[in-house]
Amino acid sequence: MFANVGWGEMLLLVVVGLVILGPERLPGAIRWTSSTLRQARDYISGATSQLRDDLGPEFEDFRQPLSELQKLRGMTPRAALTKHLLDGDDSWIGEAFQQPGTEKPHSAPPPQPAPPKVEPLAPGTPAPFDADAT
Repeated sequence: MFANVGWGEMLLLVVVGLVILGPERLPGAIRWTSSTLRQARDYISGATSQLRDDLGPEFEDFRQPLSELQKLRGMTPRAALTKHLLDGDDSWIGEAFQQPGTEKPHSAPPPQPAPPKVEPLAPGTPAPFDADAT
């Protein structure tokens, strides 16, 4: 459930909890949170096992489309094209289609034209007004 929460985040939560709740109420809040999470996990696993018992072998028929959806969630446009059009062979893809950060280093970028110089307005001159822009 909290697989992506590291030790740094846990320490930050404890420090924030210590500041907000105080040292006398923090252990009780941690106990309540852990028991609530444990109880929710037990309810979910109980519901899953009950569904598995009630549906029997048909339960796997429901799981298969869900696993296919999970595979599609992680598919990028490039992966979809290479999988369906090229059977997973992406050796033909050139530099223009490489993912960001994987490009080969190029020579110096082409020079950019210098921006036009803007003269400051004289004191007391009103600022330019563009009726189309507003």
